[in-house]
Amino acid sequence: MTTSLTHNGLRAERERRSPDLYRAVWRWHFYAGLLVLPFLIWLAVTGGLYVFKNQIDGFFHQRLLTVAQAATPARAPTELAAAALAAHPGTLVKYTPPASATRSAEALVATTAGERLAVFVDPYRAQVLGTLPDGGSVAWTIRKLHSLKYFGPVARGAIEIAAGWAILLVLTGIYLWWPRGRSGGVVSVRGTPAKRLFWRDLHAVTGLGVGGMLLFLSITGMPWSVLWGNQINQWANGHNYGYPAGVRVQVPMSDMKLADGETPAWSLQQARLPESGHEEHEGHEDHDGHSGHDGHEGHMAHAGHAAPQMPAPPSALSLDQAVAAFDRLGLAPGYAVQMPRGAQGVYSGSVYPGDLSRQRVVHLDQYSGKPLLDMSYADYGPMGRALEWGINVHLGMEWGVFNQALLVVTCLGIVLLCASAAVMWWKRRPAGRLGVPPQPANRKLQAGVLALLLVGGALFPLVGASMLVMALLDWLAFARRVQPA
Repeated sequence: MTTSLTHNGLRAERERRSPDLYRAVWRWHFYAGLLVLPFLIWLAVTGGLYVFKNQIDGFFHQRLLTVAQAATPARAPTELAAAALAAHPGTLVKYTPPASATRSAEALVATTAGERLAVFVDPYRAQVLGTLPDGGSVAWTIRKLHSLKYFGPVARGAIEIAAGWAILLVLTGIYLWWPRGRSGGVVSVRGTPAKRLFWRDLHAVTGLGVGGMLLFLSITGMPWSVLWGNQINQWANGHNYGYPAGVRVQVPMSDMKLADGETPAWSLQQARLPESGHEEHEGHEDHDGHSGHDGHEGHMAHAGHAAPQMPAPPSALSLDQAVAAFDRLGLAPGYAVQMPRGAQGVYSGSVYPGDLSRQRVVHLDQYSGKPLLDMSYADYGPMGRALEWGINVHLGMEWGVFNQALLVVTCLGIVLLCASAAVMWWKRRPAGRLGVPPQPANRKLQAGVLALLLVGGALFPLVGASMLVMALLDWLAFARRVQPA
């Protein structure tokens, strides 16, 4: 196969293909890459690692997470929680029963020293195995590095901008890759690594292979973004006390959020907690829409004309009773129990497994044990289900090993895409110059392409603002220059 196309030959080939439009698109593709490539490499490396979160935590925290199964039954949850509190005095915030016969129990404790510690307890021997800071496992550290959460909202805003520009990279890259009657460099790589042509073709073919997944990951990563993600979450789940469309809320609600005590599914980040102790009122509808009472009809005992006796204050369920109730309701193994906060608080059981059909959140009245709200993935509206499905795939949880393998291959492809772009640019750029692609002869065409891009930028405000800044910098730097063809 011929590999002797020179740099000038490549340029001439482009000139034959709508040169002004090609140049305008190429120029914005270049700027997108200039901004995004370092972030894409970071996201690909950290994201590729986080796909194996269970394996990573299982390796680094094996001593905390796994136990030898004993012949005797596991101890009661209250005993295990008491062991955790004896070792680290404070308040029990959340309790996670063992997910299997060889897993430890976990108690999240707000200590008297002001820390939040995950305390791991042997369920058979009630012995504390050790602690981690809340969200301090190796996998969670990788996740927070992935989102730049450690570096504050400005850095997280940069990730949001990078995700938006990555979408632009894919769309403009498709236009630049389009064959237009050309056969070489479409699905094959020409030349040798010493030639720029090799790196151009490698970049194009790799982009063809991973571009669809890069687009998918960029879009499904946006719900977590610092500005757009928060706004769309409040819009999608801002009604019915923060629950997704489709979940009917017919019980008294508090001002406390589920997210205050755990990291819920994206669709429940705004979800408020119901209140306990309202069964004496007119009843309520459960999650299937049926009216019901707890079966304890309030009445006053009379003895002749004696004054009525005041009822005793209700007693709250123990942790043992709450765990037994969640087990009866069939929550998937690995669920966590959030403790009631205050006299009107509820027991909240939640689980977010890889199988979306088993995702579930149940709030129990802390006195009667009656489910006040019982939500599963099937209860969400179409938008909530679509977003949660996309997020599940993004996290590598939807199709098991295949999902993990798909994401790892994609992440490796993204790193190769970025590396080949950098080498291709280095070989093309003139000495001592940035090597910005030439402007179109028709400057109105450049503005038209920008206008089209800003339509998408209007959907993502931070991205749109960054496009305007880049257009201004481009105009200031090159408005008076006439670049050679």
